[in-house]
Amino acid sequence: MTPSLTRASSTASVVLLATTPACRLSCADGTLLDRLGDQLAALSVRDVQVLTPGGALLAHGEQPEPEHAVHAGGLGADLRAVAKLARGSTGPLVVLPADLVAHNDALGLLLQHPARGSAALVSSDADVGPLRPPVRVEGGRVVAAASSFHTVPQANATFRGVLQTGEADLTRLADVAEELADLAESGRLGPVSAVEAVDLLLVGLVRAGARVRAARLGPLHADRVTGQAGADGAITRLAEVDEDQVRLDTAVKDRDGFFTTFCVSSWSRHLVRPAARLRLTPNTVTGCSVGLAVLAAVWFSAGTRGAMVLGAVLVYLSFVLDCLDGQLARYTRMFTPLGAWADGMADRLKEYIVYAGLALGYAGGLPWQHGGPDGIWYLAIAAMILQVVRHAIDFAYGGSVADAAKVGALWAKPVRSLLEETDGRAAPAQGVLGLSHRLERGSLIHWAKKMIVLPIGERMALIAVTAALFNARVTFAALITWGSVAALYQLTGRIARSAR
Repeated sequence: MTPSLTRASSTASVVLLATTPACRLSCADGTLLDRLGDQLAALSVRDVQVLTPGGALLAHGEQPEPEHAVHAGGLGADLRAVAKLARGSTGPLVVLPADLVAHNDALGLLLQHPARGSAALVSSDADVGPLRPPVRVEGGRVVAAASSFHTVPQANATFRGVLQTGEADLTRLADVAEELADLAESGRLGPVSAVEAVDLLLVGLVRAGARVRAARLGPLHADRVTGQAGADGAITRLAEVDEDQVRLDTAVKDRDGFFTTFCVSSWSRHLVRPAARLRLTPNTVTGCSVGLAVLAAVWFSAGTRGAMVLGAVLVYLSFVLDCLDGQLARYTRMFTPLGAWADGMADRLKEYIVYAGLALGYAGGLPWQHGGPDGIWYLAIAAMILQVVRHAIDFAYGGSVADAAKVGALWAKPVRSLLEETDGRAAPAQGVLGLSHRLERGSLIHWAKKMIVLPIGERMALIAVTAALFNARVTFAALITWGSVAALYQLTGRIARSAR
């Protein structure tokens, strides 16, 4: 069972598309519509509205008037209702068909993700069907989507019916929904039906240039159904998956550095559940990590061999807790902007405190010269400045990409017409980036590329090993040498991506 922890309420609004007969199919919790309502309540979603046939909007649990039950305005009316909600929403809007049978955590991949941006629930399963339209995912984004009218070449995933539109894309969603409504009512999209409302909205968002994150299901299930047998089978399949184990597995990053993956996450994952049962928060774990780093610096400042070894062990344990706080945040879905900021700031603080401790320990008892014995303080400051420059390269590039995306969203026109049946093929990566992607296929090359940038796991390992076996001067020399290579590699990669 998932630990009972207090989670922040979701800021997203949800519209349940109860526009197909399947949403009234029975299950242990009443109907599929009732079941989804209970799941949304468990995910702390407070704003839930039900869209009935003909575009009537009801609060969840409210019974439709007789005219709502018999009036059927069709797909066009449903899309216009979504457009109206999008124009009035002040936060992310999730469109969710009420004939969906899904794990709680499958819905949480969108509703509890800290980014709050546009996203679609997809599966790598290539089993395409009427309720599983194909999509193409590249770089973690949905770049092409299909419906019964639109086709996608080179599809590599399927859309599972849950679409979240971020606040920045709400106007675009409203425009797309109204355009689709006009096209559907005029018959220009062929024989599309209300079942395809969410599929068409995804097609429209992607073709309008929205950046739609691909929220991958992994081993979890999310299936739309049409009959009672299908609903029963889908619910049975849910029980075949250990949802809590999947959550734990996904809490551990699968694209981390070599040292983090094999020397930390391989066993720190076993601390996640105990930490959750103790009701520790990620911020608490971050604070403990800082405390261990301070203790490591204190022992390093002693300068003796035994103190250096103990300091190295404390540096390693501090990094273990640094990984654990993120794993705990993902496992419990306790994401906060303060926590993300505190984690990043704590990483820098811990590293620079350790630098100071190493330099103090080396300088103790030796004749003082300019910059300390053997220029140790010069080396410490050089290592610190180099690390600051490397982070500046990373954050400045990330900020410029985000700014460029915002400018592009303001100026861009729809990328593809909604009347084009076939989406275009993606251009293959070329030049330096193309070579990089091809090299990524080899496991040794993959890990070499991870290590060459000297991520925080490798830096902590480098500090711990060189401090325990040698001295602070060797530690700083190693950090400066490897860090310089990493900075050059990063700068080359950023220039190549910018040129592309």
